[in-house]
Amino acid sequence: MAAARTSNRVPQKQQKPKENPKSLKRKRDQEDLVKLQNAVNEFDPKPEDNTKFSTLPISKPTASGLEASHFQNLTDVQARAIPLGLKGRDILGAAKTGSGKTLAFLVPVLEKLYRAQWTEYDGLGALIISPTRELAVQIFEVLRKIGRHHTFSAGLVIGGKSLREEAERLARMNILVCTPGRLLQHLDQTAGFEVDNLQILVLDEADRIMDMGFQSAVDALVEHLPKSRQTMLFSATQSKKVSDLARLSLKDPEYVAVHEAAAAATPTTLTQHYLVTSLPDKMDTLYGFIKANIKSKLIVFLSSGKQVRFVYESFRHLQPGIPLLHLHGRQKQTARMEITSRFAASKNACLFATDVVARGVDFPAVDWVVQMDCPEDTDTYIHRVGRTARYERDGKAVLFLDPSEEEGMLKRLEQRKVPIHKVNVREKKKQSVKNMIQDMCFKNPDLKYLGQKAFISYTRSIHLQKDKEIFNLKKLDLDAYAASLGLPGAPQIRFQKGEDIKKIKNAPRAGQSSDSESDFDENGKRRKKKDEVRTKYDRMFERTNQDVLTNHYTKMIGEGEEAAGSEDDDDQDFLSVKRVLKGDDFDDAQKNSELAPGTKIITGLGGEEPFVVDSKRREKLLKSKKKMLKFKGKGDKIVFDDDGTAHHPYRIKDEDDFMQDGSAEAQRLKFVESEAAKVKEVDLDDKQLAKDRRREKKEKRKAREAMENEEAVGGVPSLPAPADGEDPLAFLASLPMAGKDRDSGSEAEEERRPTKKAKKWFQDDSEDERQKAKSKKGKGKVIEVSEAPDTLEDYEALATGLLDD
Repeated sequence: MAAARTSNRVPQKQQKPKENPKSLKRKRDQEDLVKLQNAVNEFDPKPEDNTKFSTLPISKPTASGLEASHFQNLTDVQARAIPLGLKGRDILGAAKTGSGKTLAFLVPVLEKLYRAQWTEYDGLGALIISPTRELAVQIFEVLRKIGRHHTFSAGLVIGGKSLREEAERLARMNILVCTPGRLLQHLDQTAGFEVDNLQILVLDEADRIMDMGFQSAVDALVEHLPKSRQTMLFSATQSKKVSDLARLSLKDPEYVAVHEAAAAATPTTLTQHYLVTSLPDKMDTLYGFIKANIKSKLIVFLSSGKQVRFVYESFRHLQPGIPLLHLHGRQKQTARMEITSRFAASKNACLFATDVVARGVDFPAVDWVVQMDCPEDTDTYIHRVGRTARYERDGKAVLFLDPSEEEGMLKRLEQRKVPIHKVNVREKKKQSVKNMIQDMCFKNPDLKYLGQKAFISYTRSIHLQKDKEIFNLKKLDLDAYAASLGLPGAPQIRFQKGEDIKKIKNAPRAGQSSDSESDFDENGKRRKKKDEVRTKYDRMFERTNQDVLTNHYTKMIGEGEEAAGSEDDDDQDFLSVKRVLKGDDFDDAQKNSELAPGTKIITGLGGEEPFVVDSKRREKLLKSKKKMLKFKGKGDKIVFDDDGTAHHPYRIKDEDDFMQDGSAEAQRLKFVESEAAKVKEVDLDDKQLAKDRRREKKEKRKAREAMENEEAVGGVPSLPAPADGEDPLAFLASLPMAGKDRDSGSEAEEERRPTKKAKKWFQDDSEDERQKAKSKKGKGKVIEVSEAPDTLEDYEALATGLLDD
């Protein structure tokens, strides 16, 4: 049976094994990658022929992301930079603000990692560094839009959050957008954060990142990064210093300069103005400008965060009629993000900001950029005005210049081919807010404190500016500027740094004690001996900033030794003591020439006696207004009594004047009697007032009960009026009750009335029922009258019933 079955089988052909769909997809992807790489190598079009993203040799995920984000046409910087970036070349990109530099480096970043088949297990592949948090957030949002179809993991590290939370995600990031300080902190402190496989490094606003503020951070970052990488630098004002390029290890970089062929570094659609206004009038000018443009979207740039806070708080109280926002670097990250999004979404608003948003941040539809404070250089000016007129849209900018800043700043702008025109403020549009700001500062100490800080920060920023042809502190009217901020006077400012002051104070100074004249130099200072042991007390007495101790020590050493070496020991004093001469003693000393040599006597200052200047301290008193008023006798406070007589409020009478009014006991009794009479008068008034209040309260209660009775019963029969027209209720009120008048009875009734119980936080059911029963019992009191009262006894019976109830 088995053999028969075997013999009946028909031989079948061998079937080929089916290929796995995943392997087929992998093969297709490899073929696509090879084709894409070949296309990139062969792609070398002219920038003027390359106008759309569809003509670029980019991957399908990138092309789909660009199409979904509505990016179709290439800008000039994108047409020049993207092909070079796709080929892996190092780039130095310089283009006008708002020209699309972000896409010029994001597209090469995505393509670099896509062609390398980068996965989450390969670590960090691309690093994008931004100088400010706002610009980093904006770059990250654009990256999310165009990279939505890629499988890369991207992260944003800008600070403001827990370092531990960020460290947990860093190990899985393929693309990282960050600020320099936070990245350096993770490189130093986060374990497992490796950058050895980094493929591409991008520095947006590279000139700001590589300046003195971030120089140490950039140098430390480069030490961690591998040298075999692609590097791209982009900014509106690019640096071409060989030292900067060497620090970043750039290899034959391609310089992409779009705006050099143009007439200016600013967009042609930007209208630029400047107006000359003095520093004290800038607040008035700014307020009038905002009032004239309440339907616009404005950004006002100031030089420091403290100025931003003061101007924002001041204008918030003045209410110019437009939403106000403020943004500076000292705010928390959540507040900065919220303010940025609110201003971007608003149609008309005014944002007071520092240069933290001057670079790269894209706020849509900004109408005006106002620079209240002069920028430090032309690069800062270009970046500030670049917040408007973006992507070939129209925009306007105005710069406020003090007369001392006009010539120097216009010269700098002319050198950079920046077209700017002078305008004047219309007289009708001028508004003065100085008095209102002063009133606000007087009523609000916090606002006054902000004004002081704003004044100090502005003057310090002017002092620290390098270009003294533009910024000259001596040419500014600081007193008037302080008054425009609502301050009573200009605050005192110390421009010298604390370290320098410490060096001056702690510098060694020659001593004064020595037995030999050869130990002194030509200035009278002691030469230090070898192997000399000097204590801290010696050093303390040698410091000239401690005037009192130094003078005493000098007299002890100098005058004491001279006294010991002279023959007249009795005539010399160990410590010289100054005498205070007044009146006749002063005249005698002046006649006998007992005053010390070099002493000056100044008369005619208004005091009772001449002013003697015999020390440096007395010389300083001449410059003190307060001390001189006290010397002249004009510093006493004077008050006027009820009779109009002026007298000192705290001056005590002499004994003779006091005894003229009588003995102390008599004056005390007189004072007690007068005060007792005043108290008695006030007590009578208080009693009458209390009595009137009780009577009014009782009448209101009776009227309320009468209304309740009418509502419950439908009305109470009224008493007939007497024949003579007198009101019966008034007649009842005049009747005596139990030997007491009505007022005394009302007082007793008030004393018998129980006090209200304190309210409780809760009540049980039994208490609720009692309260309801009590309320029902008290409502609707009705007194039935069978017949109308005719006689006096009937009225008394009716009154008794009313009072009992």
